Amino acid sequence: MPGVLEFAFRREELFPLADKVREDFLNASPFRHVVIDDFLPAEVLEAVLEEFPEPRDVEWQRFDTSQEVKLALSDTEQMGPATRHLLAEFNGQVFTSFLERLSGIDKLIPDPHYDGGGLHQIRAGGFLKVHADFNLNKRLNVDRRLNGLVYLNKDWEEGYGGHLQLWNKDMSTCEHKILPVFNRFVLFATTDDANHGHPDPLTCPDDRARRSMALYYYSNGRPDEEVGEDHTTLFKQRPGEQWKSNLRQVAKRWVPPVLVDLASRNGAK
Repeated sequence: MPGVLEFAFRREELFPLADKVREDFLNASPFRHVVIDDFLPAEVLEAVLEEFPEPRDVEWQRFDTSQEVKLALSDTEQMGPATRHLLAEFNGQVFTSFLERLSGIDKLIPDPHYDGGGLHQIRAGGFLKVHADFNLNKRLNVDRRLNGLVYLNKDWEEGYGGHLQLWNKDMSTCEHKILPVFNRFVLFATTDDANHGHPDPLTCPDDRARRSMALYYYSNGRPDEEVGEDHTTLFKQRPGEQWKSNLRQVAKRWVPPVLVDLASRNGAK
């Protein structure tokens, strides 16, 4: 697919788009964000989708707790050529300049390691509870400022769920539900009150999955009004929501299986 592998972002196309949507981004509620449809040439994403690995094909990072059931892949050696090429473009000079122009955040730094980013997929029944993202990339020692999400789900029906939900600061109201349809790009500022997720289990057919590319951008420091304690992902409960303890999942990582099973049997008595 030489055409796909030759794709490159161009300032003459991206900068007018940044100028067009900047005010929408800056004035959005409940936090700064923007949704852009038909963001890329369709054939570029179709090539990524064609080589998107199934759960059994590569070593996905697997999350299975009361807060998240999902798969993630950040190792580019396990990705196909079209995917690697597009990720490199998202981390490149032109696209980073586009994000600076759109967001007003100067001196953005992409992440070549894709810590927490890269490819994501959620199978039927999976979910990701509402949360605010980790705010410091410890490997690079830089502040997380922007999230970019590119959705890869063709013919995705409303009834399948998987909407990206945007919640207000005090977690009293979900202000937006964004369907993760093919070639939809979502950009939002990552602050401690940028509460987002897709908390309801997917109801798509068993042979479908909610697939996306996740891109994170950083800066050396952040505005004083955004500075807080360093933290990992902060999961937040919706009104009336309660989570079961995930101690069993933690124990499974550190305790011999026979002891975990014994504890479970004793606890069931």
